[in-house]
Amino acid sequence: MVAPVTTAVGGSEKASPGRGPGRTWLAWLVVVPFLAYVGTFLLYPTVLVLAGSFQDSDGAFTLDNLADLTRGVYLQAFLRSVELSAVTALLGAVFGALLSWAVAVGKPEGLLRRVVVAGAGVLAQFGGVPLAFAFLATIGFQGFVTQFLRDSFGVDLFATGAWLFELPGLTLVYTFFQIPLMVIVFLPALDGLRPQWREAVDSLGGSSWTYWRHVGGPILLPAFLGSLLLLFANAFSAYATAAALVSQGSPIVPLQIRGFLTGEVLLGQENLGKALGLGMVVVVGVAMGLYALLQRRFARWQR
Repeated sequence: MVAPVTTAVGGSEKASPGRGPGRTWLAWLVVVPFLAYVGTFLLYPTVLVLAGSFQDSDGAFTLDNLADLTRGVYLQAFLRSVELSAVTALLGAVFGALLSWAVAVGKPEGLLRRVVVAGAGVLAQFGGVPLAFAFLATIGFQGFVTQFLRDSFGVDLFATGAWLFELPGLTLVYTFFQIPLMVIVFLPALDGLRPQWREAVDSLGGSSWTYWRHVGGPILLPAFLGSLLLLFANAFSAYATAAALVSQGSPIVPLQIRGFLTGEVLLGQENLGKALGLGMVVVVGVAMGLYALLQRRFARWQR
């Protein structure tokens, strides 16, 4: 047994638990599996991607892989990925913030809040192949909504083309899981608004517009922008949903990488796919770095 350590505080002795070697080994025993997991599935692949980005097919050093990212179809894939991520992040942030506000002004233990929070927790994780199948079964070529509108009202959802399997369809599907994610990350910021701030504005004769213009808005702005960046990174790195919907072509970067690593036509150009992956790591890293800075600024108001 480790003897407690006593410290003198104000003339009296106060016992505090000791930190012996047994507790240190226990702490390492808990953290080592997590470090091993991070190292195996995050750090090691990142090192492989970084090293392969500067190698040709023979393993020699080259900058051609990075140069290829700045032109042609690869640059267009990055631009489309940024466009898709930015649009869905903005749509998800706006509608998610409005839904969060509707929940925040309601009863703290009301039915609306419990249903929305529970639903957001489920739908934010509902992605990949199941989400793609859900949209195909609903508004696909033979989806029940598509057939209902065609048979009942003569409305053909695909009169202008197979938009569901292109960027417009990806925008709709991505927005579906962006909105609940926004609710999860932005609702705590709305809950952090103190009633005393609104009461102070009212006591000074201010209106609702005054409160949101000078108090609520500036306080929530860092949290909103941080959530927007988080949604951007979430959409930019999404792969499984797009892979399940888009069977031909590679309009966005994750699908381009799939083609390089698994395709037979592009055999021997795996390192170009790694360069694309490095570009994604840089973009997501910048977005998450800005997100961390904004979250730190918002945390000042919660103290």
